[in-house]
Amino acid sequence: MDNDHDPAAQGGSAQAHARRADHALPGGAFAFDPGQPAPLPALARSDLPAPSTDSSGVTLERLHDEQDLARAGDLYLLAPVGYFLLAFDSTVLQVNLVGATMLGVARAHPGLHHFRTFVVPAFLPDFDGFFARALNSDSAETCRVRLRTPDAGGGDVTLRGSADGSGQACRLLVERAEGRLAALERSEERFRRIVHSAGEGIWEIDAAANTTFVNPRMAQILGYSIEEMLARPLLSFMDNDGIAMLARCGAGHAHGPPIAQEYRFIGKDGRVVWTSISSSPILDADGACLGVLALVTDITEHKQSTELIWHQANYDTLTGLPNRHMFMDRLRHETRKADRGAAFLALLFIDLDHFKAINDRLGHARGDLVLMEASRRIASCVRSSDTLARLGGDEFTIILAGLDHIGSVERIAHAIIAALALPFDLDGELAFVSASIGIALYPPDARDIDQLVERADRAMVAAKNAGGHQFSYFTPDLQHAAQARQSIAADLRAAIALRQFEIVYQPIVSLQTGAVHKAEALLRWRHPTRGLLGPAEFIPFAESNGLIVEIGDWVFREVAQQVQRWQRSIDPAFQVSVNKSPVQFRRDADLYLSWLDYLNELGLPAHSIVIEITEGVLFEGADQVIERLRQFRAMGLQVALDDFGTGYSSLSHLKRFDIDYVKIDHSFVATLENDVDDLALCEAIIAMAHKLGLKVVAEGVETKVQRALLVDAGCDFAQGYVFAKPMPAQEFEAMALAGMPRLPH
Repeated sequence: MDNDHDPAAQGGSAQAHARRADHALPGGAFAFDPGQPAPLPALARSDLPAPSTDSSGVTLERLHDEQDLARAGDLYLLAPVGYFLLAFDSTVLQVNLVGATMLGVARAHPGLHHFRTFVVPAFLPDFDGFFARALNSDSAETCRVRLRTPDAGGGDVTLRGSADGSGQACRLLVERAEGRLAALERSEERFRRIVHSAGEGIWEIDAAANTTFVNPRMAQILGYSIEEMLARPLLSFMDNDGIAMLARCGAGHAHGPPIAQEYRFIGKDGRVVWTSISSSPILDADGACLGVLALVTDITEHKQSTELIWHQANYDTLTGLPNRHMFMDRLRHETRKADRGAAFLALLFIDLDHFKAINDRLGHARGDLVLMEASRRIASCVRSSDTLARLGGDEFTIILAGLDHIGSVERIAHAIIAALALPFDLDGELAFVSASIGIALYPPDARDIDQLVERADRAMVAAKNAGGHQFSYFTPDLQHAAQARQSIAADLRAAIALRQFEIVYQPIVSLQTGAVHKAEALLRWRHPTRGLLGPAEFIPFAESNGLIVEIGDWVFREVAQQVQRWQRSIDPAFQVSVNKSPVQFRRDADLYLSWLDYLNELGLPAHSIVIEITEGVLFEGADQVIERLRQFRAMGLQVALDDFGTGYSSLSHLKRFDIDYVKIDHSFVATLENDVDDLALCEAIIAMAHKLGLKVVAEGVETKVQRALLVDAGCDFAQGYVFAKPMPAQEFEAMALAGMPRLPH
């Protein structure tokens, strides 16, 4: 016989493997560290351990002893004798390979047969009495009966049974009633035949996680020859995902019941092979682990079929997005999360305007191209944590979860509308669509998810009826507010073009010398009908629709030109601080690099500009903030932390982030005269900032006493109405050249 098909040629005889199985009495599964070759993991301990003989002379007699039978528990799967676990009515709950062959039943489908039906009728009274005694006995009961078996038409057997450990079933050992030696030889031959022709893989691994035996089916499952698998480590047949799965299952079943587990292997040709494995530890007489014996079933086709069915049930085949079924499941999940927290979620219902015309004019194939490209554009406007789904046709939905500000919703809606308004290139043919978006909020608009979807749909219809290329809220109040914001947004766009923005400057005074060599630039909007507006009245709207980026770029360039003039007329080292919002901070680095180019064009040192950020910026993705500050410092720009003490940062953050100036918030300065604690806090901030090599600016200084206390505390700079209010550039220059009047203590 060729070695590829002879189990006896594969690392030892079948009898030797039966001997090893005899020592493999049941034990608990144990965890496995992929970094260590031993101990070997119990992949998922089999329910069916096996008795046989061992080299020390232990024979099947050992399992005939009442004490050993009670102690053995589940017998091993590959035992050369029949093993059954029977329910109270003799239903076969578990059966090993030999037992299944003995009765001619499928081992994979327990519960379909009653053992009693295989007993020859004349022996039924004996069997019934034996079975009743065994069910109520912890020690082994014995009986001889005749069975109707497919291989010989009938045969005398010896039954040995006892109640299992739970008392809910009977363990039954079935041995043919012939001489011990003949029985063993017959069992060994049967074992050899079963191992050789088994439709399931048999894999034995030693305590060092190396392969010691495989049958032909096991080698076939992974695409190797038997010789190629022998002596190879278990982990060499796995990729990183498979190794992680092995570790999780080993740890997860360290204390659990032995059950079959799914594992992922890599075949010789590189394909992924999914298997279901039942395994048992092989133990010696002292209980030490010798390895693992595993029964392996190839479930790759079933797994792939299951995954395909699941994917088809949950994803849109055209765009690859979640479909209605998964969308509703995600929506249900997110609303439950919103119920547990303080945040709300927004549901966006999107319909493509003019899509039907594209289908009618260019055909459905090109219409599909529009849908695929539209899905990509919409996805680029949302966060990875948001859910984008296609409900069908040209309808898309988005779940925006974990929100705390309505401006975030509008910013995304504006971005989607702008992205979909761009032309679609369909193999050289240009097509145009726009988007109508309906917005419903949970829980304000609806607490039932079906009602929430319906109201978002109604809001979308309202947007479409209003002409499309816009969004609409379901709630009238929110819709009116949104319309007001959109009106302001339109005015802001015009303000940029018509140069309606103005910059005023507030002096930053040196508390040691009284000189004015620094200033903070503050933006104002001279609205044509509402007059001069402060930043609080329009900056939030500019942030929500993204116009703040364009406005901020204009402010930077205007300030740079002004600094250049003041370095010539007031002080060559003059600095101006410019405020930057979190939205500007998230922009790509290209914008900031263009600033550096502009400063070089003016011949202006980069440290002439100080970028002011608030504490909140530091917590919007620390890694991104660190990288952006690093880029600022590399350009030569300096950074000031504004409103220090009002947020959640601490002095430890000043060391982590690249900061040059700390600006003490005006709320602390305002109470310096009357609140000893605030004075102590200001003194501590100043002292520790100096220890870190930072300069300190106090904001909102309005009285001479406040100024004197800050001087005594060692504060470097101050700004506030006690010195001067914000003023146009010409007034500022005249004041600086005339000299800031010294204030008495």
